[in-house]
Formats: sequence, C-alpha cells, structure tokens
Amino acid sequence: MDAISEFVLIVLMILAFLLLLTGVGVYLLVKVGRKAATKAREATTRLATHVNAMGPGDAAEVERLRLDLRREVSLTRQAVEQAQRQGWGLGDLPHLLAELSRQADTHDTQLGMYAQQRRVSPYVDHATLGRLREHQAKLTAMCARIRADLLGHQVHHAGAGIDELHARTDLEIEARRRTPDPLDEIDELYRKTMDQRKDIP
Repeated sequence: MDAISEFVLIVLMILAFLLLLTGVGVYLLVKVGRKAATKAREATTRLATHVNAMGPGDAAEVERLRLDLRREVSLTRQAVEQAQRQGWGLGDLPHLLAELSRQADTHDTQLGMYAQQRRVSPYVDHATLGRLREHQAKLTAMCARIRADLLGHQVHHAGAGIDELHARTDLEIEARRRTPDPLDEIDELYRKTMDQRKDIP
C-alpha cells in the first residue's frame, strides 16, 4: 500500500511540475505575442503614414507634416542622449525634451485625425489646417533650436580641445629642437671672418 501511495505521489508531483512549466510557457508566449502585436501595429501605422504621404492634396501634406515632426523629435532626442552620454551639463533640457515629445505626440494625433477626416470628407477646414501648420512650425523650430544649441556647445568643446592640443604640439616641437652649440656658432663666425679677409686684396 505504501509503494502505491508513493508512486501516486511521485506521479502527481511530476504532473504538477509539468503543469507549472506549461503555465509559465503560456504566460511567456502571451507576453511575447502582445509585444509582437504592439510592434506590428506601430510598424503598420508608420507604413500607412508613409504611403498616405505620397499622394496629392491636404491629407498627404498633413501626413508629410507628421513624418517631418517625428524625424525632428527623433533627431533631437538622439542629440540630447549623446550629450548626456558625454557627460555635459544639460540643465533642464532633458525634461523640456520630454515635454516637447509629449506635445509632439499630441500634435501627431491631431494631424492624424485631420488627415483621416480629410480623406473621407471633401469639405476642407482651412482654419484648423492653418493652426496645425502653426503648431508644427513651433514644435519643429524648438527641436532645431535645441539641436543647434547642443551642436554649438559641442563645437565650442571641440575647439577648446583643438586649441589646447595645438599649444601642446608647439611646445613639444620647440622642446625637440636641437639647441645651437655656442662653439659651433664661434666656429661659424671665425670661418666667415677668415673668408672675408681672403676676399680683401
């Protein structure tokens, strides 16, 4: 009787372990599947934006504005991240960039809604399109100003490093020059004097 109960207990433990492994496997598959679905949805949205931007009309222009804004924000984010990696004092710039990114996302959503409505409806809301263009111009100008400031800062740092390297190079070259030997100078003067005396008749 004890052997049978031990056998049943071992079988139950193995089944419980396999059930646990199956549960963990299903959980991981669902998690990976959700991430893949999110990435696929984002890629589909980006592809649709690129395709819609190729056409004529207001809707295509708005899609091009969306692409321009995404590119500007991405370039600015890369510039700030590079400056952070190099250890520059950026002050409140990363927080401002985060706020700018949130505003850009909101603006991108508004542009997408306008483009979708414009594709479906023949009626044009010129006032809203004008305001969207103004907001676009302000956001892209802020991105450009941040990048220009970071690039100027980088050029200033590089210039200071180049000036220091130039000064050190000059010092090293000067230190490596052979100092003239006073005896050689005396010999040269004596030789010149003797040559001048020979020339006198």
